[in-house]
Amino acid sequence: MTREQYILATQQNNLPRAENAQLYPVGIYGWRKRCLYFFVLLLLVTMIVNLAMTIWILKVMNFTVDGMGNLRVTKKGIRLEGISEFLLPLYVKEIHSRKDSPLVLQSDRNVTVNARNHMGQLTGQLTVGADAVEAQCKRFEVRASEDGRVLFSADEDEITIGAEKLKVTGTEGAVFGHSVETPHIRAEPSQDLRLESPTRSLIMEAPRGVQVSAAAGDFKAACRKELHLQSTEGEIFLNADTIRLGNLPTGSFSSSSPSSSHSRQTVYELCVCPNGKLYLSPAGAGSTCQSGSNICLWS
Repeated sequence: MTREQYILATQQNNLPRAENAQLYPVGIYGWRKRCLYFFVLLLLVTMIVNLAMTIWILKVMNFTVDGMGNLRVTKKGIRLEGISEFLLPLYVKEIHSRKDSPLVLQSDRNVTVNARNHMGQLTGQLTVGADAVEAQCKRFEVRASEDGRVLFSADEDEITIGAEKLKVTGTEGAVFGHSVETPHIRAEPSQDLRLESPTRSLIMEAPRGVQVSAAAGDFKAACRKELHLQSTEGEIFLNADTIRLGNLPTGSFSSSSPSSSHSRQTVYELCVCPNGKLYLSPAGAGSTCQSGSNICLWS
């Protein structure tokens, strides 16, 4: 026996041996181990499903470095291609379309554009509905595209039309509930100008005079009942080469000469009743107005 074997043999014999020593296993065993494996497997499956869903969403939504689907993020802002639907309010500064296509805003009910101030108060609103187009603002203006002049403007006090010509093509014309102020009313070339009140009176007033002239035609004034020409301070002046008064009543005249009853009467005398009525009386050697004075009694 060598020296080393002897030393080892004597050391093992001298070590105290504990009786009934308990051994404790190290690690996870039993149902704990099975639960741990189950949770690890469940986490792995969840990660795989999430990864697959993420790849599917990226594929469907067409996510790229520049944007998502028809949405592209550029240096100037956001660019949308095709048809876009917004379910919630959209707040933007400017909306532009492409140079070769129009901008279309479409809704199943109406399209409303609101303008607000820095305090959030509504200052302007434009609503395009199925029945009407409504604009609510302090002042509404329509300007020309070339020089920017105002073609139409409306506010609470007045409505201004700045176009060179206002044309109404309706069969019933234009209906105004109140007065109309204009320095000139003119019909189109080769067309008649007609001022008509179907159920009431037509009144033309001016403090410095009313002038009606027909340079190349006739001037006619017709009525059903009476036509009054009245001047409170001046006179009524008729200036023409020929003045005719038609449909005047004719008085009777009895002549003493028998031959005069058979001759045709061609000359009459114009007589005036005290109330101003005019009538004709056959002319004679003297005045015959007294003979026909019974016409004045009938009036």
